Amino acid sequence: MKAIVHKGTAGFQGVSYTDIEASSVSDGKVKVSLKSAGLNHRDLFVLTRHKEDEPGLIIGSDGAGVITEIGQDVEGLTVGDEVVIIPSLGWKDKTPAPPEHFEILGLPDHGTFAEEIVIDAGQIARKPGYLTWEEAGVLPLGALTAYRALFTRGQLKVGQTVFIPGAGSGVATYLIQMAKASDAKVIVSSRSEEKRQKALEVGADLAIDSNEDWASELKGEMVDLVIESVGAATLRKSFHVLKQGGTLVLFGASAGDEVTMNLRDFFYGQYSFLGSTMGSIQEFHEMISLIEKHQIKPVVDSVYPLEEALAAMKRLEDGEQFGKIALKVTD
Repeated sequence: MKAIVHKGTAGFQGVSYTDIEASSVSDGKVKVSLKSAGLNHRDLFVLTRHKEDEPGLIIGSDGAGVITEIGQDVEGLTVGDEVVIIPSLGWKDKTPAPPEHFEILGLPDHGTFAEEIVIDAGQIARKPGYLTWEEAGVLPLGALTAYRALFTRGQLKVGQTVFIPGAGSGVATYLIQMAKASDAKVIVSSRSEEKRQKALEVGADLAIDSNEDWASELKGEMVDLVIESVGAATLRKSFHVLKQGGTLVLFGASAGDEVTMNLRDFFYGQYSFLGSTMGSIQEFHEMISLIEKHQIKPVVDSVYPLEEALAAMKRLEDGEQFGKIALKVTD
């Protein structure tokens, strides 16, 4: 089968569109003919984390397709079912933190940038019928990350105000849509005027320039919940617009891992500072129920054929996208 494989040289130079042997279906597993896949920043990180002396790896964590083969001891699924792939490996139930053996599809196991995938039947959810293949293919990792950060960790409540620094990412678009569906007020920031306008079109109530003074831009308004993924570049500014007793949830650090903070201001402010990452299979099914109830559709920035995955990854690296980048695998 054709696949996007990383092997040998670290980085983009090790990526190729090539033939690789398909896996056979064993007990408890299903084979899915993939229609589409979705890109995440994790796919870029994998290009350096996957070691040069390791066997070739099919990258990718997001995908959707049709079941073509079912192994023994699989119940509730049939050949022909339209499904999405759940990328959380080894994290079944909603818990305060992932178990020690938690992994994400696409490293160390083969991922979704391929014509087909063999995966445990527990890693399958039914595709929402109103979504296109491209929309379904970009859903899993980003939407699950947003769901856990907002609801499991952030405990978002009706009527609260949520602030989301960095409005262009795929996760940010899910955060905007999920928060609005939950009757929250949503404020975002971005350095790009174009991305600020698009965030308003997706549902944000207010979009401010990341380079400006946030407190001034908000005219004294304070927020209940901040969902952060930028990290060192914005974390202190995020705390400055958070209400006393408010919560900041951090799920990424794209602009730096280390930051200094005033601990006295922190404890006098009675803030809650919580980490979050991805989510469990249980939360994935909760997320699917939420998006189906509110008919939420992923924001698809662009669609590339599978063989042009490298160009798609470079667009992601350059930060040009608004929303999710999809790969079309088969018709």
